[in-house]
Amino acid sequence: MHKLAIIGVRGYPSYYGGFETCIRRLAPYLGAHGWDVRVYARPGASRNDDATYDPRVKTTITPGIDSKSLSTLTFGLTAALHTLFHKPDVALVMNVANGFWIPLLRLRGIPVLTNVDGIEWERAKWGKLARAVFKVGARLTAWSSNALIFDAAAIAKRWQHDYSRSGTIIAYGGDSVAALPTPPGLTHRGYALVVARFVPENTIAEFLTAAETIAQHYDVVLVGSSGYGGEIDAQVEALAAANPRVHCYGHLSDDNLLHALWQHAGVYFHGHSVGGTNPALVQAMACGSPIVARDTVYNREVLCDAGRFSTAEPKNIATACLEVLANQTTQEQLAAAALARAQSHYTWESVNAAYATALTQQLRKR
Repeated sequence: MHKLAIIGVRGYPSYYGGFETCIRRLAPYLGAHGWDVRVYARPGASRNDDATYDPRVKTTITPGIDSKSLSTLTFGLTAALHTLFHKPDVALVMNVANGFWIPLLRLRGIPVLTNVDGIEWERAKWGKLARAVFKVGARLTAWSSNALIFDAAAIAKRWQHDYSRSGTIIAYGGDSVAALPTPPGLTHRGYALVVARFVPENTIAEFLTAAETIAQHYDVVLVGSSGYGGEIDAQVEALAAANPRVHCYGHLSDDNLLHALWQHAGVYFHGHSVGGTNPALVQAMACGSPIVARDTVYNREVLCDAGRFSTAEPKNIATACLEVLANQTTQEQLAAAALARAQSHYTWESVNAAYATALTQQLRKR
């Protein structure tokens, strides 16, 4: 039985973000295929009572500083130090901020497969120091990782250009969803939906302005939070308090409710502008949402012709969403196209198998 350490997620099972979504599917798959999997976690971030929990997956909690700027670095360091003593056959590292610790793993003789995530140093939520840290971490990742994983072809192209490193493209998958009831207080295809972390690069502020126009005619549903509080969270709360047609759900870890919101949405606006394949977009497609996405190379790569696109200006967002909400035929055409593309290109079965192949290849490097 081969031993695997997973470093760089908050916990298992956890619902925080894309990496956690991936590991929630990948870790049990590997455990069922003969791997001894250990996930490094932060205190209080794992939900062992969750239906997706698999007792074959070990969870090791290490300490760190729980702050916006230091959490990834500090929890990554303590996880890496524990891994040095545990010495697995291979390590799967998530996020280039953990690139600082990859040389330690390599010196210990541990092959490292790294998922680089998006272009973190271009995210608006980070200050100059944090961006510099991510850039250095990316250079160290490019220099010291045995192999790299990119979640989109556009990310792979960027790494080839900037660091002369190639790798394996493995996106995210979407869960197949049975028919679910319409969430209480909403009507089928009668509302605009956003599911995102409330950070600037996800076009949340612009959508909130657009929502004032949309809410004159239809309900608006907002799912997410910044994770640390802040100006955008306050704007969301104020908008929901001032307009009864605006519904704020906060951060959701109830997959059935979240999937139902996507399944019955009249339009799902996806505003993510930095990063590769986004798990929320893939899951929205798998739920059959009619989608309007911010026009980026990443969103076009994922959706292809299965969605509509808008610039980031609030007026254009509102116009695009209202056009879809007003036309039932358009809604069903977009929903069917998104679902078909998810089923043909973005399944967890193919994602998990690709990770297993990439990890097995690293065993030969020991």
